Amino acid sequence: MKTITQNLQTLKSSLEDKPRINIVVVTKTRSPEEIQEAIAAGATSIGENRVQEAEQKFPKIQNIEKTEKRLIGRLQSNKAKKAVKIFDTIDSVDSLKLSKKISKAAEDLGKTQRVLLQINSSGENTKAGFSLNSKKEILECINMSGIKVEGLMTMGPNTKEVNLITTSFQKTKKLFDELNELENVKMNTLSMGMSGDYLIAVREGSTSIRVGTAIFGPRV
Repeated sequence: MKTITQNLQTLKSSLEDKPRINIVVVTKTRSPEEIQEAIAAGATSIGENRVQEAEQKFPKIQNIEKTEKRLIGRLQSNKAKKAVKIFDTIDSVDSLKLSKKISKAAEDLGKTQRVLLQINSSGENTKAGFSLNSKKEILECINMSGIKVEGLMTMGPNTKEVNLITTSFQKTKKLFDELNELENVKMNTLSMGMSGDYLIAVREGSTSIRVGTAIFGPRV
């Protein structure tokens, strides 16, 4: 059985021709010890799904302050202030309402909160996020005080059909490029791809992937 260190090295090797891809190690349900091993193996960015879980685990991880902490799971608006306190970035901002909550929380704490806006590129009802046609709301978020929109995030459709996954990523990349052509918009992060589809995402222009099971193995 491969170790966390070996799996992370294998993942990096698969991206050796794409050295600028940021690997966000998804640590949902993983123990502080497992996360510590990933950090020791070279992980510089970790992604947690829940504020409460992060609150409990982060104090138990050595040198956690040197590791970029990203919230990648859905954020309830009543936990916005806590999330702003704990995380370096919030990558799952899925509505204008949530953006406003984070903006106020950040201003109250004297912080500019880095965020990614979540795009529902597949149109699935089970997924949250801005629609591909929500440019007006997206621009309102970009111009909001208290937050800095660094880019977009999307999840591929729940299918193994490569063409459908590819189309979803292509649409998000197109939106990302169109927004960046506008005055005063400068986003540098396009977060697409997880353990099962990150190679497709990278091919379609992703700059950041979110990988958990490929590093830690299946959840028990």
